[in-house]
Amino acid sequence: MVLNYIWVAFFLLAFAVAAGKSLFAGDLTVWSDVMGASFSSAASAFELALGLTGVLSLWLGLMKIGEKAGVIRTFGRLVSPLFCRLFPGVPKDHPAMGSIFMNVSANMLGLDNAATPLGLKAMNELQELNPQKQSATDAMIMFLVLNASGLCLIPISIIMYRAQAGAANPTDVFLPIMLATFVATLTGIIALCLKQRIPLRDPVLIGWIGGLAALIGGMVWLFSSMPREDVELYSGFIANFLLFGTIAAFLLAGLRRRVNMYETFIEGAGEGFRTAVKIIPYLVAILVAIGMFRASGAMDVITSGLTAAVEWAGLDSDWVAALPTAIMKPLSGSGSRGMMVDLMNTYGPDAFVSRVSAAIQGSTDTMFYVLAVYFGSVGVRRTRYAVPYALLADVTGSVAGVAAAYLFFH
Repeated sequence: MVLNYIWVAFFLLAFAVAAGKSLFAGDLTVWSDVMGASFSSAASAFELALGLTGVLSLWLGLMKIGEKAGVIRTFGRLVSPLFCRLFPGVPKDHPAMGSIFMNVSANMLGLDNAATPLGLKAMNELQELNPQKQSATDAMIMFLVLNASGLCLIPISIIMYRAQAGAANPTDVFLPIMLATFVATLTGIIALCLKQRIPLRDPVLIGWIGGLAALIGGMVWLFSSMPREDVELYSGFIANFLLFGTIAAFLLAGLRRRVNMYETFIEGAGEGFRTAVKIIPYLVAILVAIGMFRASGAMDVITSGLTAAVEWAGLDSDWVAALPTAIMKPLSGSGSRGMMVDLMNTYGPDAFVSRVSAAIQGSTDTMFYVLAVYFGSVGVRRTRYAVPYALLADVTGSVAGVAAAYLFFH
């Protein structure tokens, strides 16, 4: 229901701003821009789904091998002490536990293309446990918020964009992003535990969260002690080595269990193709609304208003130019990346505002995209309280990204 109101609000706000431009500024071309954005966004949604088809087919095929070889179940047992607390409605040995672990691991390694199909696999398995197929369960919402908060230890793509823009040290945003995304994820988990009445004093939860905090601290210490040019090299190596190592583990386990891996892969790849087709309407719906919202100038109105409010309050406004990245982040991944790249092109990749934008970009995932794709893939229409809690994690991540940038660069 919340998503329904937000979706309608995009269109109505876009219409109101476009009407205001025509009435008060005499801008009659804005209507062409808005309608052009609707057509181009619809085409982009289809192209995005088409691009996902190959990746989904690949990874769901591999996941099917891992499932039949018993690897996914083994992963599930490894993390079951934690996940049994966070997902109390999911049986301990259910395949969803392993799929959730694989998805969260891929997100932590910054492997977006791998994380999405793994997440869709997990969502389908959670849907099997759902007694009301059109309404999100507590476990689905917890899983979605974990994805929306986007815990990422190795932000490979952002480092790559900064390198392409000519940054003197493309990896200097590594530590701010790590801190910001950890804060966002921790906030999302704590808020949902309170909402779902999951006891936060549980020793297992405290141990895992404390262990993750120690891991973050250890990585901060390790990478801060490295020569800066080595950070990008080793972070990319670790992520891709672990990913390929997982694929090799699936295949070796399949050989041991004498799984017909070719036929199994084809079976899983077929599921990936069907999933990609199923999410097209949901992608068209959300991307068209966002595209028209941007083209109308509504985003510029919001940004200008926030900038004026910050300056009126007498606060430091050096970060304000990065606001479009924060505002666009929950709406469109490509849009927020475009904002970040535009700032680097305008101010230079090593400018403070460009670093703030990068920290915001890496702090969380694209919330509305995740919600549309994950819930859409299983036909969930009633998202219950998923949107406000995912937005809470998103806003917290953006604020933490700004604070971390001030800590390291200002």
